[in-house]
Amino acid sequence: MPRTWRIGTIFVSGGLLMTVAALAYPPLLGIEKTASSQERIISNTQFGPLTEADRDFVIKVRSAGLWEYPLGEMVMERGTTPEMKEAGEHLVVGHAGLDEMCRKIAPELGIRLNNEASPQQQEFVETVDAATGKEFDSTAVTIMRVTHGQIFPAIAKIRASTRNTLVRQLADLANDTVLDHITVLEKTGLVDHDQVNYQQTNPPKLPREQVTPPVPPPGAPMVVLTPRPDLDVRTSAPTPTPTAGDAATE
Repeated sequence: MPRTWRIGTIFVSGGLLMTVAALAYPPLLGIEKTASSQERIISNTQFGPLTEADRDFVIKVRSAGLWEYPLGEMVMERGTTPEMKEAGEHLVVGHAGLDEMCRKIAPELGIRLNNEASPQQQEFVETVDAATGKEFDSTAVTIMRVTHGQIFPAIAKIRASTRNTLVRQLADLANDTVLDHITVLEKTGLVDHDQVNYQQTNPPKLPREQVTPPVPPPGAPMVVLTPRPDLDVRTSAPTPTPTAGDAATE
């Protein structure tokens, strides 16, 4: 029997079976490039050189919000436990903040942002939406924990290598936000770490068109993820308070 990208299943709590392919997350939007091309400088800005990897990272963060924000709203409404609803709140608030930064720095760097998530990412949302009750909880947590676990090292790589100060700032915020999301997802008690670790390190290879967000037509209005200060959720690490010793050395 021929194998397709949808073949394969994993077991998660509650007896739920899901496709392996539904849990894949491409390292850089599915754009298959060599290391040398990713390091290629595509423009010199007042904030430092911008590489292909830098540009892809900004688009990747934007794309993540375009599916994780609505998924967070769904989890807030349909999650069956307080921990699930808390996770939903953190997803919404965190990605609204990241989206705001993406929209702020993209014009400065000459980056054209997408208005839709990739087909694969949209399927993630559809997969969760099709489930109910405890199965809904397990489906959402498994997908989100795998995708966040895969993006985490990608953020660290960009933070360590970029020479662009705006991209560096975005990586700082993304690092704090993703760590916060991983933490609240694990608080639900629904993460199967063995299965998650396997999926993070063995994602199936998907066609490029499945993992690349569509380019918006010229003149299309920018999609904005609405901030939710009413939720009173903090998703970034607090700034350390300077000590007297620190001030004395300045």
